[in-house]
Amino acid sequence: MLCKKALRRARWAWYMYDWANSAFPTTVLTVFLGPYLTQVAYQAAGEAGTLIVGGLSITPDAFYPFAVSVSVLLQIVLLPLVGALADSRGWKKLLMLLFAYTGALATVGLYWVEGDRYWLGGVLFVIANLCFGASVVMYNAFLPDLAAPHERDALSARGWAIGYLGGGILLGLNLLFLSAAQQWGIPPAQAVRLCLASAGVWWGVFTLIPAFGIPASLGREGRKTALSSAGHWWNQLWQTLRLLQAPALLFLVAYFFYNDGVQTVIALSGQFASRELRLPIEVITSTLLLVQFVAFGGALLFGWLAQRWGTVPALLSGLLVWIGVLLYSGLGLHTEEEFRLVAIAIGVVLGGTQALSRSLFSQYIPEGRSAEYFSFYELTERGSSWLGPLLFATVLQWTGNYRWAIGGITCLFIAGGFLLLCLYLRERKICPPRI
Repeated sequence: MLCKKALRRARWAWYMYDWANSAFPTTVLTVFLGPYLTQVAYQAAGEAGTLIVGGLSITPDAFYPFAVSVSVLLQIVLLPLVGALADSRGWKKLLMLLFAYTGALATVGLYWVEGDRYWLGGVLFVIANLCFGASVVMYNAFLPDLAAPHERDALSARGWAIGYLGGGILLGLNLLFLSAAQQWGIPPAQAVRLCLASAGVWWGVFTLIPAFGIPASLGREGRKTALSSAGHWWNQLWQTLRLLQAPALLFLVAYFFYNDGVQTVIALSGQFASRELRLPIEVITSTLLLVQFVAFGGALLFGWLAQRWGTVPALLSGLLVWIGVLLYSGLGLHTEEEFRLVAIAIGVVLGGTQALSRSLFSQYIPEGRSAEYFSFYELTERGSSWLGPLLFATVLQWTGNYRWAIGGITCLFIAGGFLLLCLYLRERKICPPRI
């Protein structure tokens, strides 16, 4: 058990990993890679207008969403195994650092995606997103070690807020660089590639803080089980699924749907703004920069609301805002000013819904299984889940209409909100003090 001073130091080191890794979802996932990789895919497609990937013919617009789906399908296989290994051997910190630096190197490698190298961009993105998700599993698994149950809403909200601040600062620096690049004689495509690589550098450099600041002893107890083969791992995971209580299962299903929608908006909003609204990259970047700083306050706001309303009611209020914003985006969003207003509304609920979801799920985790449980949680976390991007890409492939694709994403929030409401009603009836 850490003393008060050591615990405070460990918490700040933990917050700083969110500061470090938020560069990836902000700069790479949300802003630059979608529009840029789509442009590279169009160059590779040429007059044919289609790409041949794995024997399949796909449109350049659908390549990036399909790459997102592939990366998360791989997470479904890998992350539960990694979580079980981390808990059994006490390797949470070791694995967090291993995946963090592998992902950071792959992100730096995006600098060499140019010309018609769309395939290189797809491969590096899949590696980076896979490692991002795996490192966040380990990061989240430290939450029960750092806070008592009644402290976790505030601690989780603070971590998300600091993450959005860090991601926003790098995005702001990239925006300034992008505006000055042409004056310095740097071509626009190279400037975007430098912005992508900067996310990997930021991720790697600031990961040094949790590397030295999180005590080596924290979370190393393990269960001392002999998981010597993949077969044993799968058996352990099956046992974990059998032990999950009904509230935890219901929450995971609800979270699967609504967070799938959140991750799809994060990953594909830049592409929507570029291809459908025809907004320049500078406008998209500045708007999404604004989202980062609004989300900083939004995460803290929802931590405060959870203390007064309860975690689940605060989450439900956030999901209602999400549904309203997406309905408006699919039906009436056309101008740059409307895009900024929608982005502000999303920023208010973005960090709050994610922070409270993490702290709520931590209440259901038995001692010694945090990494394993959070591996299931991470399958629909910030690394972008597979169903939403796949749904978005499929509707876009069939209809060629981005607004119809948004309608499909709205359904995910409605389904998740309904299931979360069922959880709230169930918990109030069975054990009111928990909500």
